[in-house]
Amino acid sequence: MKLFDPHIHMTSRTTLDYDAMAGAGIAAVVEPSFWMGQPRSHVGSFEDYFASLVGWERFRAGQFGIRHFCTLSLNPKEANTARIAQGVIDLLPRYLSKDGVVAVGEIGYDDMTPEEDKYFAAQLELAIRFDLPVLIHTPHRDKKRGTERSLALIREVGFPEERALIDHNTEETLPLVLESACWAGHSIYPFTKMDEPRMVALVKRYGPDRILINSAADWGVSDPLKVPKTAALMRESGISEADIERIVWQNPVTFFSQSGRLDLGPAADSPAIDQTKMWEGNSVLRGQQPIVKR
Repeated sequence: MKLFDPHIHMTSRTTLDYDAMAGAGIAAVVEPSFWMGQPRSHVGSFEDYFASLVGWERFRAGQFGIRHFCTLSLNPKEANTARIAQGVIDLLPRYLSKDGVVAVGEIGYDDMTPEEDKYFAAQLELAIRFDLPVLIHTPHRDKKRGTERSLALIREVGFPEERALIDHNTEETLPLVLESACWAGHSIYPFTKMDEPRMVALVKRYGPDRILINSAADWGVSDPLKVPKTAALMRESGISEADIERIVWQNPVTFFSQSGRLDLGPAADSPAIDQTKMWEGNSVLRGQQPIVKR
């Protein structure tokens, strides 16, 4: 069974993670833009970051047969940095039309400030302008109120609910999302947010419709193999193969296909691997024998 991780921050992961992910069956990923652990100090750093997501990271993933897509945005945490926020909004149109960009995101809330309201709405408008879906970050604190506020703003702006993926859900927020037409993402972490047994319980209770799972792996304590590990526990727990495949492949494909840019190749076959190729003179190898698979 092919697997899709629809939210993983590969910029922060090692190339060996790509190798392990491919070995575990992950065939496609979506990498949302996010903050880097400390505030960026100028708009130019976003420009280089966005360029790397549509360039180097796509190349690096492809060297292991993984199709890489991304979502671009001003992260809600950085929406509060007044000296750069509007500059990033002004920059985004240059990148939202590029190949491999399949949504605007992550947008949403961190502290639920007026500035976050402003730039959340502005990026919903950008998504309408570029005919893209959106990936929405729910806050780590007061998650239920943040989810309710996200749903309210989507409706206020008039953004189509079926084109919104609300992520980082828990038992408290999932029913709210499923009552709408939005899609519901779940980040599976080693110790926080959501784990495999809790996710299995949610699938057994609510079924597979509009439900996605992801690792959200980044530079923090996280695991890029949480999608295959959760799929394995679903199987062990008696969830049908059809429902598992729907959650780990069909649902993310259906959602991000709304962008018109989710190119998975003929019959979604794995791309050819040619590790003799370079990206602007750089290789993922450090003297190892290149692998070539046509």
